[in-house]
Amino acid sequence: MKKSLLIGLVILVFLLAVPPFLKNYGIYLFSYWLVFVIANMGLNLTVGYAGQKSLGHAAFFGIGAYSVAILMKAGFSFWLGLPVAAVGCFIVGLGLGFPAMRVQTIYLAFATLGFNTAVWLVMRNEEWLTGGTFGINNIGRPGFLGMSLDGNLAYYYFVFAATVIMGALLWKLLSSPWGKAFKALRDNPIRAESLGVNVQAYTLLSFAIGAVYAGVAGALFASLVQFVEPAPFAVGASIMMYLMVVVGGPGYFFGPLLGSAVGVLLPEWLRFAQAWYLFVFGVAVIVLMLWLPDGLLSIPDRIKARRVAREASAARAASAKAIGAQS
Repeated sequence: MKKSLLIGLVILVFLLAVPPFLKNYGIYLFSYWLVFVIANMGLNLTVGYAGQKSLGHAAFFGIGAYSVAILMKAGFSFWLGLPVAAVGCFIVGLGLGFPAMRVQTIYLAFATLGFNTAVWLVMRNEEWLTGGTFGINNIGRPGFLGMSLDGNLAYYYFVFAATVIMGALLWKLLSSPWGKAFKALRDNPIRAESLGVNVQAYTLLSFAIGAVYAGVAGALFASLVQFVEPAPFAVGASIMMYLMVVVGGPGYFFGPLLGSAVGVLLPEWLRFAQAWYLFVFGVAVIVLMLWLPDGLLSIPDRIKARRVAREASAARAASAKAIGAQS
């Protein structure tokens, strides 16, 4: 616990201190990264802690973005759009959770994939509401306590504050009996039910709460880029989000932070490779998945497990030698 808090404090200091020294695009990129950190916190809850297979997370991300965009276009405030996005995603997430009570593993993944496709088709085809492929532009950035957040640095700190709040809420949730129930559901649903965990309720909640995080991230995304259209919310985006969670470490609290850095920042750092950068990025991710199936944050645990195994092996050898000497 103390180690995690220390790591969190170091990350907070880094995220507070570095952006003022970056150029505008660097600040924008850091904001973009933190938006995906929030979205992937929710996916990590659904996938990493509750053990559900979801490939429809980008749909909730899009619902949040379009909720804010449509309401702001109609003349309403961002501060109305944000709770509407969160509540709307919670309700839709509950609905998506019902298939999870009937199908599991790859079949659930396909069901969420179909959900993402259906939502994306609505975004693309219902032009009267979403603008279709032309999207919705001129989305404003909110003000806060009389301060303008139009500047990239000001908006970055707003997204940073939202990330800290959402992270603190998730930490509190995971430290509560709810968090223990989610982990029990992931490890063994039958045993969890025998211990009194309401499997149906927690399955629904894992999707609903995860969807809220995606909705909040989508709302922040809409004001960050100030233009939304269907492409960022397609199935490929859901697969990429799933990949970020898996690469970072599903079931690790800081997994979304590291995984989102791999998915958002690493491709930018590889642009020096020009046309090869996507190839290099893809190979890097494949290598990670082959050698670290539990994600980058599993490295310390793997090292510790190997050390314990070596110590146990040495102890057994010493014990056998002692027995042999006695005989």
